[in-house]
Amino acid sequence: MSNKLIAIVGRPNVGKSTLFNRLIGAREAIVHDAPGVTRDRHYGTATWCGKSFTLIDTGGYVPASDDVFERAIREQSEIAMAEADKIIFVVDGQEGATHIDKDIADILRKSHKKVMLVVNKIDGPKQEVAVSEFHRFGLGEPISLAALGGRRIGDFLDDLTAEFPLDEEEPQEDTLLKLAVIGKPNVGKSSLVNALLGKERSIVTPIAGTTRDSVDSMMTYEGEDILFIDTAGLIRKAKIRESVDFFSAIRTLKSIDRCNIALVLFDAKVGVDKQDLRIVQTVIEKNRGVVLAVNKWDLIEKDTNTAKEYEKDVRDKLRTFDFVPIIFVSVLTRQRIFKLLDLAKATHAERCKRIPTAELNDKLLADIAHYPPSTKTGRDVKINFITQVRQSPPVIAFFANEPQLVTDNYKRYLEHRVRDHWGFTGVPITIALKNKNKD
Repeated sequence: MSNKLIAIVGRPNVGKSTLFNRLIGAREAIVHDAPGVTRDRHYGTATWCGKSFTLIDTGGYVPASDDVFERAIREQSEIAMAEADKIIFVVDGQEGATHIDKDIADILRKSHKKVMLVVNKIDGPKQEVAVSEFHRFGLGEPISLAALGGRRIGDFLDDLTAEFPLDEEEPQEDTLLKLAVIGKPNVGKSSLVNALLGKERSIVTPIAGTTRDSVDSMMTYEGEDILFIDTAGLIRKAKIRESVDFFSAIRTLKSIDRCNIALVLFDAKVGVDKQDLRIVQTVIEKNRGVVLAVNKWDLIEKDTNTAKEYEKDVRDKLRTFDFVPIIFVSVLTRQRIFKLLDLAKATHAERCKRIPTAELNDKLLADIAHYPPSTKTGRDVKINFITQVRQSPPVIAFFANEPQLVTDNYKRYLEHRVRDHWGFTGVPITIALKNKNKD
């Protein structure tokens, strides 16, 4: 994955969310004529011609407004612009250039970021004349398109991704354990890293938002080097919840992209909520290994079954992510924090593991014979060869005569059989169905 981060910015009601939805191929962002509808964070992954990237949709940017919501949206936009590798600046071709557009253009020129100026709502050749006035912004050649109807979207994506590498051309990760400590603000991420490193590498206070940036640290544990990526929480100066959560989400995404194992930390007294589960899901979607750590376990009143019952509750919420290991720790009392490192190392080893082809075929072909794939068409699907085509992350290829007929339910069965035989604890597995007559 190229892991490029692209922010879509512009004043209210120019079609940013419509363009976002068009590029990711889904209606993820709320689209409405009323200015300011997009206030919360919206990000998604898009792929074009084998090149993947992450898009951030921001709310309408109004540089000089004192309105509380517009201030919050402005902070979000500024955060997105600061974090992005490239910026898409959207203007309205039907309404023409406004003073707000000009103010945003001035800010973007000073950002020294790569900016693509998109003139939206140009529905046909007759409207192209409206594009010329945007040359004066000094942001390069304006690009005309219609996000709603899809006009010239393909050409735009060609330009947007021109310098991005193809996903398959990128090298596999090295063997260094890169551990990202992620989670909601104020769950003890920096405190954990400090405790493991034995020094105050990150500033720690009880105020959510002390960590403003990702801080990398290297340590050697039992003869193995570990790179810690201590993710940012919130921006200390920000006072509006929407903006600081937006910042936290972006930095978490970037930290996940850089790691190979993600340590998801959450507060035992608060429990696992939807935001924690979204973080776990994002880690798995990006094919990183994951360990779930329950911090502040010392604050929980316990009996002999407390940990068992707590873990059952967490696993019920994880559902299909039942392969994720869970450990109970206390950063304050240092309880099990080094066992946490042992678990991260074990998960990393699982992610790098390669299963011999003969072993895969001996065990899995027997499982398939016992429970063969069925299809709604009635045609027989025969799987006759299995091999691991990649590690870090693991990809298991099953060669069949009719791979397109294998159902998602049967793919899950195959994954479960792989895990029953070889574990891969904490590691997402890709089950690839290939035609036996093709390479």
